[in-house]
Amino acid sequence: MKQNQKKWFLRSAMVLGVLAASSWTTNVNAQTDEGDVVDLRLMETTDLHSHVMNYDYFTDKQDDTVGLVNTATLINQERGKVKNSMLFDNGDLIQGNPMADYIVDQEVLDEQGHKHPVYQAMNLLDYDAGNYGNHEFNYGLEFLDKAVEGSDFPYVNANVYKDDGDDNPDNDENYFDPYVILDREVTDQNGDVHTIQVGVIGFTPPQIMTWDKDNLEGKVITRDLKQTAEKFLPSMREEGADVIIGIAHSGLGSKEEYEKGAENQTYQLSTVEGFDALMFGHSHQTFPSEDYASLDGRYNINLEQGTINGVATTQAGFWGSDLGIIDLELEYTEGEWDVTQGRADAKPIYDSENGEPLVEANQEIVSQVQHDHEATREYVATPVGETEVPLYSYFAQVLDDPTVQIVNDAQKAYLEKYIQGTELDGLPVLSAAAPFKAGRDGVSDFTDIPAGELAIKDTTSLYKYPNTLQASKITGEQVVEWLEWSAGQFNEINTDSDKQQELVNNDFRSYNFDVIDGLTYEIDVTEPPRYNNDGEKINDSHRIKNVKYKGEAIDKEQEFLVATNNYRAASKFANPDGDNIVVKSPDENRQVLVNYIRQNETIDPKADGNWSFAPINGDPLLTFRSSPDAQKYADDEQKISFLEKRSDGYGNYRIDLQASDKTTVFPDVPEDYWAAEEIYTLAADGVIKGYPNGNFGPKDPLLRSEFAMLLTRELGLTAKGESPFKDVPDKYQQEITAAYENGIVYGVSETQFNPFSSITREQMAAMVVRAYEYKNGEYKAKGDHLYKDEDDIRSVFTEDVTAAYELKLMIGVPGNKFLPKDSAIRAEAARVVYNLRNH
Repeated sequence: MKQNQKKWFLRSAMVLGVLAASSWTTNVNAQTDEGDVVDLRLMETTDLHSHVMNYDYFTDKQDDTVGLVNTATLINQERGKVKNSMLFDNGDLIQGNPMADYIVDQEVLDEQGHKHPVYQAMNLLDYDAGNYGNHEFNYGLEFLDKAVEGSDFPYVNANVYKDDGDDNPDNDENYFDPYVILDREVTDQNGDVHTIQVGVIGFTPPQIMTWDKDNLEGKVITRDLKQTAEKFLPSMREEGADVIIGIAHSGLGSKEEYEKGAENQTYQLSTVEGFDALMFGHSHQTFPSEDYASLDGRYNINLEQGTINGVATTQAGFWGSDLGIIDLELEYTEGEWDVTQGRADAKPIYDSENGEPLVEANQEIVSQVQHDHEATREYVATPVGETEVPLYSYFAQVLDDPTVQIVNDAQKAYLEKYIQGTELDGLPVLSAAAPFKAGRDGVSDFTDIPAGELAIKDTTSLYKYPNTLQASKITGEQVVEWLEWSAGQFNEINTDSDKQQELVNNDFRSYNFDVIDGLTYEIDVTEPPRYNNDGEKINDSHRIKNVKYKGEAIDKEQEFLVATNNYRAASKFANPDGDNIVVKSPDENRQVLVNYIRQNETIDPKADGNWSFAPINGDPLLTFRSSPDAQKYADDEQKISFLEKRSDGYGNYRIDLQASDKTTVFPDVPEDYWAAEEIYTLAADGVIKGYPNGNFGPKDPLLRSEFAMLLTRELGLTAKGESPFKDVPDKYQQEITAAYENGIVYGVSETQFNPFSSITREQMAAMVVRAYEYKNGEYKAKGDHLYKDEDDIRSVFTEDVTAAYELKLMIGVPGNKFLPKDSAIRAEAARVVYNLRNH
């Protein structure tokens, strides 16, 4: 018997003794007669993710939409309404917010007698039992044991077994107690007291072996949820369980076909004979509620009654947002207690429609965890650097996004350094990252960091999970399949419909929407998705279009290294052959991000626009949800507009993906012109512009001011002050100043820029290399160029010309010459800037 089980046994014995000693006015353990009826209320919390307090540590403000301190008030209210009640937790407790990070990073549990704050709070609420979620395993089994030592209630899990190397399931030995049978004194409707036995069994997703492979491999194995239930429920009845409660850290899952080993199986569990009540979680939704409105009356799901296949079932949201409630009626018939009725409900702590809290915080718990709360606030305030621009994730699911970009930049830089001098050195490096805070966990679940100082709390908002960095070696073809799965985040769009269409499939988890940097590509949402949410191929369609690496169509046979995290690296898309993981870094992705910010001190993470939607015909009304707070940034996005506030508290936004009727056409740039693709691509993005007469002048000499402004627009630079140049007209001043401030251009003297002088090819090379270094960091040329006229290149530009050649930003002309003193032409500038974009 584990120590926490012993504590629970002693506590229960003491409670029963006190009840017996103090209940002289009650008919204790009266004779049970035929027809006696007991009402029993069951309550659930789930997916708390260490949100004990009603607090957002990222914004350092109170947040009454979350927090066990608020749910606790509901718990006590609902207990007070009935004679008999029990309270359970469904896991994902010890990971998921800054308080959890503080406990781990500062090794708080190593302090003598210090309990995890989640258990400090839960012990005050007298939980009856708990179940392990998947995130309980994020820090390893040793930390899990140390944390759970703080609980005064028993834990159960039936589908995690010791790994003894024997594949025969008949020889499986449970790693945890698969179930408990709790003796509970209850008062019937006549006021008489009886003892009933309540069996509680728990389940966690079998996929923990994938998600936390490094922590669990060789130590434990997992089995299917439904088969596990079928194995243990008969034994629980034989051991005298009058009521059996299933606590599954698992989403609803398939309502039709049973899939062995599936992550989400609550519906399938409801088909197993023997359950009197089911509590589920993991998918961060609420049951019964509008979350499942489309299923009401189908698949034997009754939202009014709160039942699935006749079994009373609840799901209590996430972060303490709701309290799950199941009310059972037990009748004593023919010598045993039978559950004759059951209904379920879920009660929120917050009124999202009116923006008002429905309860006040439980002050006893607030006082109990105050020390850890204040220590967490101090922990997340530790500065690590500065950002020149705001970082927000409000549009991360529909636009290339700076909060994803900075993670990809950090991962890519880390991996490139990590492989230096190894057999992997020289392979092209890509990076995959996803929006972690994109509204899945409520209207406040977005990153919004103002320009200025960056602290740890900001990096945990940018990267939410304690993953470690890993890298996979896969082919170009496999990279595209990975992107195809990510593109499943979007619903299929009917361009002929005049009805509002939701662009984003909100059932697809945003943290699975990987953006792979180092490539450029488009997503065609008029095509059906190739894969479903679980990664199963469902169509032969292709949504991913025009995939390029360094400006050229991707080579399907080319091998790439893709930086990602251990969660994704274990997936079939990052690891399709089972042996594709070639780097297993000991460093957390979050720490990689912190170090990247510290090394750069000041960051200016602009999304590089490497992915976009393929333009669509027609003008369908396409919407997506985000926070109402996103309105302040919507005006800066050309294709996004705010529509209205929704009843669930989110904002409704429109996005325009239609093919532009204003496509730029230059009469002097035919479609087959050698630089037409580059010219028209940059023109569509507003980077290059034609003359007032409508021509582009591709062969015209390029002016110094023109190239400076091209680079400024491409890099998205803005001026902070004024340049020292007196000869630059006002209409060019801001863009040339921005290029000057960021070290991309210099003057010909302290006060002169010569904006209308032609730029030579060697000058262009120098400027584009400086732009590259602004974007990617310093670059040192590795060799000598091979141009026949290299002696004509000024020594000050020699290294720049070599670097431009090595980086494939700019090359020579036929005859292996560079012509350094020749004036660059406008078409050349388009190609050079286009090449820069693909770095």
